[in-house]
Amino acid sequence: KMDDDDDIPQLSSHTLAALQEFYLEQQQREGMKTSQGFNQYSIGSIEEDWQLSQFWYSDETASCLAKEAVQAAGKGGRIACVSAPSVYQKLKEQDGEDFAVCILEYDRRFSVYGEEFIFYDYNHPLDLPENLLPHSFDIVIADPPYLSEECLQKTAETIKYLTKGKILLCTGAVMEEQAAKHLGVKMCKFIPKHSRNLANEFRCYVNYASGLD
Repeated sequence: KMDDDDDIPQLSSHTLAALQEFYLEQQQREGMKTSQGFNQYSIGSIEEDWQLSQFWYSDETASCLAKEAVQAAGKGGRIACVSAPSVYQKLKEQDGEDFAVCILEYDRRFSVYGEEFIFYDYNHPLDLPENLLPHSFDIVIADPPYLSEECLQKTAETIKYLTKGKILLCTGAVMEEQAAKHLGVKMCKFIPKHSRNLANEFRCYVNYASGLD
């Protein structure tokens, strides 16, 4: 009787190596840490999911917003990134800096960031963990996923709950009136850019004297 194992096709070592490489690349792309010390915080380490209306900022814009957040938060400050993962990633690249940061995000792939990740669904703006105390962040940076008043209004509830006062909002230029109405923020001169060009004109809005003008 023949050995049953003979029927199972064996992969050549070359194919196996190629397959392993493919899986490794996939792991890296999904933002997991690998032994090569892949930088899990670099922008694009987790790819955009357009179905979740995700659009990452360009490296330059993320750096600029992260720098602004650190200055606005002050020494030892606390920063919350609401649906703004590319700013969170930039902040984390500045390891050892004197600030704390949390990411509130619907996309559970960001749970690779551990305790700083808080699952967030703007449809339930105040459904937040108990340890996230009201008015416990020096600045909140938010980028609501959709350009709709409903989305802005609900995200605004979260922002107002979290912030001690300072707000940095990134959304479409068309949302200027609603942004003023719901959050009291004004448009800055600084124009955020995305890694892929968006059809909608995007702007930043603040309610304090920022370095973005």
